[in-house]
Amino acid sequence: MNVFLKNKSYRRFSIASFLSGTGDILFYMALMTYASKLENYSLALSLIAISESLPKLLGVFSGYLADRTRKKFKNIFLMALIRFILYSLVGILFTSKLSDWTLVLIVIVINLISDTFGSYAGGLVVPLIVNLVGEEDFGEAEGFTSGVSQVIGISAQFLGSGLLLFMSYSNLAFLNAFTFLFAGLLYASIGRKQKDDNQLIESPDINREKFLTTLISSYNQVKKQPGLLTIVLVVALINGALSALQSLIPIVMVAYKKTMIISNYSFTIAIIGIVVSSGFALGSICGPQLFKKTTIFSIVITAIILSIATTIIAFIANIYIILPAYFILAATASLASIKLSQWLVMAVNQKILASSMGLLNTILTVMAPTMTTIFTTISGSTNFIVSMSILVIVEVIILFIAIKLNVTARKATTPTLE
Repeated sequence: MNVFLKNKSYRRFSIASFLSGTGDILFYMALMTYASKLENYSLALSLIAISESLPKLLGVFSGYLADRTRKKFKNIFLMALIRFILYSLVGILFTSKLSDWTLVLIVIVINLISDTFGSYAGGLVVPLIVNLVGEEDFGEAEGFTSGVSQVIGISAQFLGSGLLLFMSYSNLAFLNAFTFLFAGLLYASIGRKQKDDNQLIESPDINREKFLTTLISSYNQVKKQPGLLTIVLVVALINGALSALQSLIPIVMVAYKKTMIISNYSFTIAIIGIVVSSGFALGSICGPQLFKKTTIFSIVITAIILSIATTIIAFIANIYIILPAYFILAATASLASIKLSQWLVMAVNQKILASSMGLLNTILTVMAPTMTTIFTTISGSTNFIVSMSILVIVEVIILFIAIKLNVTARKATTPTLE
């Protein structure tokens, strides 16, 4: 939080990101609500979920394009302006007389295009934050941004539900559009100020390599750091295990309603989501400062132990014991991700930073649904006890890998990551 309070340019940059994120979530809630009222709502909701997920898998490609972009501030402003135009169009469409399904399909396509532009803008963010705060403070800045985004995500979902009581879908689309416009103006003002103060870093030394060459270069640079490549996979597996557990707990709730339900099923699911998001937020905002001198290896090992403990606790089938364990696990896992991002920023050449971060985010994004699908499938074909037992075994294997990695790293005299 210190970097947010002390660095005016980063503070305005963060506010711009929070604005656009809030508008996005508000409109997502509105679109999901509208689609849920259609006759074939299941198909509509599935298409919306796909349109939201696909751009997240393009992180490595959008990062590559960001690394090839010289005027990053100009382009992040243009992306915000384009998204303002797209959602203004959506606002107009909601006032038209198109049939419900035609309207939803058009809006889904526009949303997909907008999120694709947003993915490219996301690739521009990391190099710009590094320029604004420096490599040493990147972890704290990234943690603060990630944590506040989690809080905004929770708040915006409730706010969106409330706004729908007295605002039309068209008005919410326009509200989303204007959040992008205001964000774009903030980005432009920061870029202008940096340029006027001769602090704007728009290096002509951009990445000019081809896509595969860039990935190979990123891999080779990561490989030079003892343990970094393995830590990437371990953190991805931790996030995947957490996601899988989050999908298995609702199944446990059905089997043990007396000890696993608070009030009712849907309310309990909401509570779990809030607890997990709050844990992520706390770990991201406070973790980088509180554990600044703690190595990433120690954090990762702690996260795995907590993951094993939380899974075992789930066998007890008591929601009041599971929630605190889940909260601590989420906080530790988020801190591990922040530490990993910090290490990656300091390890790779700035020319391919966005590509490397995009690749990292793609790995983390893919692992969660992959492990969730595997373990929920096992649970469906057998039962949740078998699924969670296998999950514990996988977590123990990950723990041994992390411990061995820590020992190897110490022998290689890897400097403490701060």
